[in-house]
Amino acid sequence: MSTPVLSLRGVTKRFGGLVAVNAMDFDVAEREVVGLLGPNGSGKSTTLNLISGALPLTSGHVSLWGSRISGLPAQTITRKGVSRTFQLVRLLPSMNVRENVVAGAVFGHRRRWGQDAWDHADQLLDKVGLGGKGDMALGQLTYIDTKRVELARTLASDPKVLLLDEWLAGLNPTELQIGITLIKSLRDEGRTIILVEHVMDAIRSLCDRCVVMASGTKIAEGTPTQVLSDKEVIRAYLGDDDA
Repeated sequence: MSTPVLSLRGVTKRFGGLVAVNAMDFDVAEREVVGLLGPNGSGKSTTLNLISGALPLTSGHVSLWGSRISGLPAQTITRKGVSRTFQLVRLLPSMNVRENVVAGAVFGHRRRWGQDAWDHADQLLDKVGLGGKGDMALGQLTYIDTKRVELARTLASDPKVLLLDEWLAGLNPTELQIGITLIKSLRDEGRTIILVEHVMDAIRSLCDRCVVMASGTKIAEGTPTQVLSDKEVIRAYLGDDDA
C-alpha cells in the first residue's frame, strides 16, 4: 500500500482533566475525502486544530507523507501543504475581498507575489462564485460570501490537504448543492480533503470514508453507508432511547 498522505497515531489532547481527543488513529489516502463526524463536543474541531498545528498535541503524532508534522508551528505546516477553514469564519476585516485572498497566496504552500498573486486571487474568486466582487469590503458581504472568501484564501496557498470545518453549515439548499459541487471539483484537482460536517446529504455525496467520534474517541470508521447505520453511531447522535 502506498504511503498515506496524512496519518494520525495515538493523537491525544488533554485540557487539564478533560480528554478532548483520545488516542485517535486514522489514515487519509491521496485524493480521498474523509468525513469527520460526531455530535457537538465530540472533539472534531480539536482534531483539525491538532492536524493544522493550531494546538499542540499532548501525545501521539501526525505525519504528512510519512514525515512527522506534529510539533511544527502552524505556519510551517501550512507551507508544507496543509490548509484549513474555520467553523467561525476568520478574515482580515481591514482588507477587501481580493486582498484577503492575496494574503493566502503570499504566506502559503506555493507562494505568489505581485501581479501573479492578484491574478491568482481573481481566478479563485471566480472559482468560488465571487467573480467581480474583489473590491468589495467584507462588511458588504453576506454570511455565505464570507465563507467563500475564506475558502478562496485557503486555496490561494495551493494546499495539498484541505481541512474544512463545517464549511457547508448554514447554506440554503441551492447553495449547498453549489458547495458540494465545488468541493468535488477540489478533489478532482488532486486535493485530499478532511471535512467536519453535520449535513448528511453532503456526507453521502462527498465522503469516500468517514471517521466518527464521540467524547473524543473514535467509535466507527467506514463508508458513509456503513457508519450511518452503525448502532453505536446512532446511539452517539440520538441517545440510548432512540438507538
